[in-house]
Amino acid sequence: MPTRAANLADSAQSLAEQAFESPLGWIARAAPIGVPAHTPLAQALATMQERHIGSLLVLDDAGAALGILTREDIVARVTVPQLPLSTPISQVMSSPVSTLTVHHTLHDAALLMARQGIRHVPVTDEGRVVGLLSEHDVAAMQRTTLQHVSTTIRAASDVGALGAAAHDIRRFACSLLEQGVGARQLTQLISHLNDVLTEHLVQMLAAEQGLDLERACWLAFGSEGRSEQTIATDQDNGLVFDSDDPPRDRARWLALGQRVNEVLHVCGYPLCKGHVMAGNPTCCLTAAEWCERFTGWIDHGAPDDLLQASIYFDFRAVAGRHELARGMRELVTRQAASQPRFTKQMADNALRNRAPLNWRGAIETQALGGRAMLDLKFHGATIFVDAARLYALARGIAHTGTRERFEALAQLLEVPPHESQAWVGGFEYLQTLRLQAQMARDPAAPGNPNLIELDALNDIERRMLKESLRIARRLQQRMELDYQR
Repeated sequence: MPTRAANLADSAQSLAEQAFESPLGWIARAAPIGVPAHTPLAQALATMQERHIGSLLVLDDAGAALGILTREDIVARVTVPQLPLSTPISQVMSSPVSTLTVHHTLHDAALLMARQGIRHVPVTDEGRVVGLLSEHDVAAMQRTTLQHVSTTIRAASDVGALGAAAHDIRRFACSLLEQGVGARQLTQLISHLNDVLTEHLVQMLAAEQGLDLERACWLAFGSEGRSEQTIATDQDNGLVFDSDDPPRDRARWLALGQRVNEVLHVCGYPLCKGHVMAGNPTCCLTAAEWCERFTGWIDHGAPDDLLQASIYFDFRAVAGRHELARGMRELVTRQAASQPRFTKQMADNALRNRAPLNWRGAIETQALGGRAMLDLKFHGATIFVDAARLYALARGIAHTGTRERFEALAQLLEVPPHESQAWVGGFEYLQTLRLQAQMARDPAAPGNPNLIELDALNDIERRMLKESLRIARRLQQRMELDYQR
């Protein structure tokens, strides 16, 4: 008989089987139009004109993609330099061309297009191109597409334009949630678009202040570092800078951090109440200083050290010279795994936040204004996040995302697939409820955006919530066996 965990995994999988999770092989497309590399431009352009297409693939004899010619390529590489039309297409095509397989999803295609700024992605089956996906196929949702939001952000030239772009991100996220896009895809998309906005802002302000971003890297901590940001999110960020005289150079980088923090706040990303921001001197350090700080937390493991580690160790490079953060990640991965005392202290700390279930298995809530409320973040998703971080650090896993950590841990911990899938399913269902709760409230309203009224849930939602919390409790029981015996 299927276990509750298996049932929840099936439910979570059903939720994920939305548009963005559809394999590209399921999407019916006409056979792509392609030409050999030696095709003259005259013939290639005539083909595009006759077929009314804006791009043309260049294929080898086996049908693999060698390159692609788009309208933008024609203007920049043919029209402006006035190349003769006898020129082979291979001399002006964009190459190499990024491709996805029939097993990738629309979600994968959307992220690839946004990250690389491209509008077309060839779809392959065993190396042979079998389709060509356009931006409109991926994100034709209402009037706003992922590519459009990304382009709007990158084109912003002042604070007002960035604020409008940030509003577009939240509106786009709400639109996707209404259309049934799953929590994993949605939080990744929100995090990606917030990355794009932050990177553009950092570059813009660094240029204004005459700072070279080859000497620094903007860091994201917490949920942004895990690529798990929701609609209601504040700032958790820092700076690592390269300097042979840190006291001399810190003031300029600190000024940049403070200005970026101010603008992000204006754009709708509240200042961190715990002051985990690049404009704080304790968050604007050289790589050596960051490593010294991290080492101190791991070596001492005081209550405040454990709190700091739970925020800062989920860091990720966002803008500037990413290599500056590489040694920091290597140190955390290596040193935390070599300190069993530190990981035990992390487990003790995480287990203080128990899954909100009473001895009868009913959900424990808090009464607010006469209503039974539950904090889906602190008493829900955080339990999974803390467990995934603990085991990842203990096992030397460098991933920062909760799902990626669980997937990497499954084999190392010799966990049956249905159990590890239930961890992921439980976490992502709680994230879905968080997103729904945030979307239902006024963004400007005071109070905790992660609270949900239990009576507002239907029977199925309440059962899935209870099952998610049961999985969280079993995960904590595993932590007890592993670290408190």
